[in-house]
Order: sequence, then structure tokens, then C-alpha cells
Amino acid sequence: MFRNTLKNVPSLRALLYGTQKVVSQMPPKSFTSLQKSPLRRAVPVAATCHLPQPHRTMFIQTQDTPNPDSLKFLPGVAVLEKGQTMDFPTQAAALCSPLAKLLFRIEGVRSVFFGPEFVTISKQEDAEWRLIKPEVFAVIMDFFASGLPVVTDAKPTGGTQINEDDDETVQMIKELLDTRIRPTVQEDGGDIIFMGYEEGVVKLKMQGSCSSCPSSIVTLKNGVQNMLQFYIPEVVSVEQVDDLRPVDEIAEKEFEKLESKMKQKEDK
Repeated sequence: MFRNTLKNVPSLRALLYGTQKVVSQMPPKSFTSLQKSPLRRAVPVAATCHLPQPHRTMFIQTQDTPNPDSLKFLPGVAVLEKGQTMDFPTQAAALCSPLAKLLFRIEGVRSVFFGPEFVTISKQEDAEWRLIKPEVFAVIMDFFASGLPVVTDAKPTGGTQINEDDDETVQMIKELLDTRIRPTVQEDGGDIIFMGYEEGVVKLKMQGSCSSCPSSIVTLKNGVQNMLQFYIPEVVSVEQVDDLRPVDEIAEKEFEKLESKMKQKEDK
């Protein structure tokens, strides 16, 4: 419905560096999540998966993100369906994904995030990438060689699907997020999820590399908020939502049982 309306909307980077009055011509140096360096390149890493016959090789690339504690891994195969993302902020949240569960078993891994063609790993501050990266490579290669599904009993969600009961303002917000903002953020190994709109305030949740990025607030205010306000006058402000809900006790117990079984198999 609003595709034609937004047809001539400039890209987020064009808005940030153009002549629009809503954004200063010299953005703050700390604003990096939506401001990408032209020299950033994916670093290819070739690694061999040592499995029983047949012998398999996977070419994995890594890419830096604006968050020094997050790294983007590109296995060269589809992780999720196009346009979908899935966030695992805690180990207990990974019950529906065999791959995420295996990645959380690596010491130093704080959170896991899936995009259509990438996996973003966020580490604990005191952990070192030189120790974590080889293990992540091994887990990703072994997993995709096994043929197991990435997700078993849950469907990824992007949070920007337009519903019949959405009013015109909400539809416009979702359309801008989905077509102009989320693709840019996903390139940095993260995502922005629409959580609600009330009395002029847009509530968004940062995921993946963006969730713990030092410049996430600057990203919201200097990038997302300015773009939404420029095209949607009804938007007063944008707020970040921390949606870390308590984990269900039953799910937590089931996860502990699963971990116990996996440990017993390893001991054998």
C-alpha cells in the first residue's frame, strides 16, 4: 500500500550525509552502527571440517561490526529464509535452535544472532576472539555438514509485518523500518525490531551486534529517529526497549536435562 509512497525515499546513508536539515552534515564520530566505513571488508577464512568420510570443506568469511565484542560469520549458505532474523540473547532462549545451542557451549559466547545468510556472535568482554573464532568455525562447519535444521520448533520473526489492524502511522513506520533501516543494520550483523507505537513514541528493540553496541543510542537518535520524524510528522521520539523477559521455569529445566544428556554422551 505504501510502496509507491516510499518509492522516492532516499537511503538512510543519503539522509545522514545529504542536505536534509534533520541531520547535521557532520555526524558524531561515535555514530557507527548505521555509518559504515567504505574500507570495511569481509575477511575470508578457509577451514576444513575434520569429520568421518566424506571429507567436507566450508569457506567461511568473517566481518567486523561496529561493536568490538560482536563478530559476523558468513558460512556461504542460507541460515534463515530471506528477510528473517532470530535473536538468542541467553542460552535458555536457544532451545528451539540446535545450532544456537552448540554455539552457546563455546566458552566466552554471550549471545547469538541469526540473519538470512550470517551468524553474529557476541562475546563476553573478557573473552578473546583468537580463542573463540576457531571453535565457532568448527561448530558452524560440523553443523551444516550434519544436515540438521537450524531452527526446529519456532519461527523467526522480524516484527515489521503489517497487520490489518495497524493504523496508517504504524504502517508507515513499519514500511520505513523494513525497506530503509533494517537492511542497513543487518549488514552490521544486527537488527531493529518494532515493539510498539504510542502517543508519538516509537519503541524499538536492538538485536545482535547492535544490542550491546556503545553507540546504539546514538544510532537510534541520529539515524532512525531523524529519518522517521522527517517522513512521519506524528513521530515525536524513538526509545530503545530491553525485552529480556524472565525465562519460563519449565523451559529452563528442560534445557538443563538436555545439557546433562549431551555431557553424558561426551563422557562416554
